[in-house]
Amino acid sequence: MRILITGGAGFIGCNLAAACIRAGHVVTLFDNLSRRGSEANLAWLRSVFGDAFVFVRGDIRDYPAILVAAEGQEAIYHLAAQTAVTTSVTDPRSDFEINALGAFNVLEAARHAGHDPVFIYASTNKVYGGMEDARAIELPTRYVLPDYPEGVSETRPLDFHSPYGCSKGAADQYVRDYARIYGLRSVVFRQSCIYGQRQMGVEDQGWVAWFVIAAVTGKPITIYGDGKQVRDLLHVDDLVRAFQLATTRIDITKGRVYNLGGGPANTLSIWAEFGPLLSELVGRRIEPAAYRDWRPGDQPVFIADISKAAREFGWAPQVGVREGISRLVDWVRANRGLFA
Repeated sequence: MRILITGGAGFIGCNLAAACIRAGHVVTLFDNLSRRGSEANLAWLRSVFGDAFVFVRGDIRDYPAILVAAEGQEAIYHLAAQTAVTTSVTDPRSDFEINALGAFNVLEAARHAGHDPVFIYASTNKVYGGMEDARAIELPTRYVLPDYPEGVSETRPLDFHSPYGCSKGAADQYVRDYARIYGLRSVVFRQSCIYGQRQMGVEDQGWVAWFVIAAVTGKPITIYGDGKQVRDLLHVDDLVRAFQLATTRIDITKGRVYNLGGGPANTLSIWAEFGPLLSELVGRRIEPAAYRDWRPGDQPVFIADISKAAREFGWAPQVGVREGISRLVDWVRANRGLFA
């Protein structure tokens, strides 16, 4: 299969690319290399696979460029994005141009690609907003939502909170509608907290990796909120399997939306529970340098109800939280030079 991955040198993109290349697909990566670590990820792919893939340096805001890259592709995985809520607040125009207009450009390129490609879009749980109406109970180390024991399902009303939520949410709905209006074989993944190897996390995005990097390299950690916010964590290897399975079962998944995360079995509060686990894994006590106010749109709890993906295309996480974070600690230790 001929596969195009936008944002292919990013964290998720390079892991997905590696899996696709190993599976024997003909892979093209499209990336402007603006993200921290993307050049290192591209170099890693070159070191492992040599010339077994094509790299195109380009920007999804450039429609003619993405149109050329999409020509003849049989699957398009759209991962390229502006990924930080904080950045979207300070620069909403760029956020819109990348996430909304950029996604529209990739969709239009897919529509004209000529081979009826599978199109999978990496959306976000932020399309559900702050979930202020959901009753939260504070426990000693976490918040819980008693009305959502299995997590938040795809039937939850959308609420685009923050410019990032608006831009990603607009693209989310465009991808859905292109299946209805144009028959595009498109799928939306509303992703929870994805983590794993080759994630160059920074303070305002990729918090699991950032906390691990900071702990291993001795950088200060700031907690926004009280640290009891709960997230379901999904290892990147499990997300890659979801892309593969949804593509294989496109007869079922086309036109569908799926919440993808670790689910109720793979949750941690961002510091009250994650902090002690991190301290144990790195072998010394890690304490935050500071606490700051909650960030806009920050949900006290988000846990994805992942039963629809299990029911419709046979997917479920296989990497538990402790195992996955332990792997990430080992990877950061082995690659400290990337974070100097």
